[in-house]
Amino acid sequence: MSPAKETSLFENPAQRPLADTLRPKILSEVIGQDHLLKDDGPIARMVAAKHLASIILWGPPGCGKTTIARLLANEVGLRFELVSAVMSGVVELRKIFETAEKNHDMGIGTLLFVDEIHRFNRAQQDAFLPYVENGTVILVGATTENPSFELNGALLSRAQVCVLNRLDEAAQEELLARAEKNTGKKLLVTDEARSALIAMADGDGRYLLTLAEDLLTAPPKEILDKEALIKRLQKRAPLYDKKQDSHYNLISALHKSLRGSDVDAALYWFFRMTEGGEDPHYIARRLTRFAVEDVGLANPAALTQAIAAWQAYERLGSPEGELALTQLVIYLAVSPKSNAAYVAMSVAKAAAARYGSLMPPKHILNAPTKLMKEQGYAEGYEYDHDAPDAFSGQNYFPDAMVRQEFYRPSPRGHEKDIATRLLELKALRLARSKKE
Repeated sequence: MSPAKETSLFENPAQRPLADTLRPKILSEVIGQDHLLKDDGPIARMVAAKHLASIILWGPPGCGKTTIARLLANEVGLRFELVSAVMSGVVELRKIFETAEKNHDMGIGTLLFVDEIHRFNRAQQDAFLPYVENGTVILVGATTENPSFELNGALLSRAQVCVLNRLDEAAQEELLARAEKNTGKKLLVTDEARSALIAMADGDGRYLLTLAEDLLTAPPKEILDKEALIKRLQKRAPLYDKKQDSHYNLISALHKSLRGSDVDAALYWFFRMTEGGEDPHYIARRLTRFAVEDVGLANPAALTQAIAAWQAYERLGSPEGELALTQLVIYLAVSPKSNAAYVAMSVAKAAAARYGSLMPPKHILNAPTKLMKEQGYAEGYEYDHDAPDAFSGQNYFPDAMVRQEFYRPSPRGHEKDIATRLLELKALRLARSKKE
């Protein structure tokens, strides 16, 4: 593949998309990625040394991954080759590697840019390794997904991961200013509508310029307010892929906001997921898990509320049923928190695995046969309901196992009462063991 095509003398610039027209010509024009491209940033250091290592550019759509790759090739004097993991396969890669090897022998380096590299399978990713190792190509991969999950460990060990930022409001405002300067026109929108325009782009610079182009090429007859702007441009679905990184990031954000008892943040993440198209049944299941994992017996009613909200959603459907889930989010966020049952489960499971198949003490075994009675089964068992306080204080652990304390209630909510009760039982057990 040849280097990027220059604009022809006979090409009409007006036919080019605004996002392409405003594509930076040098790295210093790239917006929003100063942590990589300026001062002591990792890419800035490589460019200054004129020595580029293989890198993986990880960031959301429209943050400049492709632009940076093209400019890097220019900055360090490498031939630029581009492939898309969606459109290309091993055959295309083999041709590129053959050409790169010939150029390498002639002292010409190649920067191979692989867009959406995470879409290549493991075997296809392995195909890059020998050419990266011997310097035939400098690999620059672009991905919107977490490289730790999507790329081979062998490939990651040979490349530096550079994380690109979602464009913030200041960066997007600068893009709009460039668009206005380039076209010689001002966006006919109110300040509130301008902010809404930036919010609609959701950090995607390319999409922001597409929206701006719509307004600049066919300007409205009067200044648009926020409502008029949204009606004209329609609303963009939030950036969210329920099968990829966003799915896990947002449910983690919701879970941790609930754990931190932050009602408003929890509501925000909840609606980020629902607006992005997440299955409310999945959210209901995770909220039910939260009720037992993070609220637990500090508020035993949390589980009841979770199941009730889930069932209400199933009966009402969307959008009415979302109110039941909203109520549950609020209820869980303000509930006292305890993970004591969750911790007890983990510790008890570990003890069960460690001690193997120890027999229960014989006094708590049933003895339905004469032989079992002769073996001492059920001998000495005390029926707790007949004991004072309905508590015999007998040992129920295996004889060969020292008594354990798996469950340690928190001093919050209903567990305060449970803790008091456990202390009472512990004192009774100790007193009755001394009498024996």
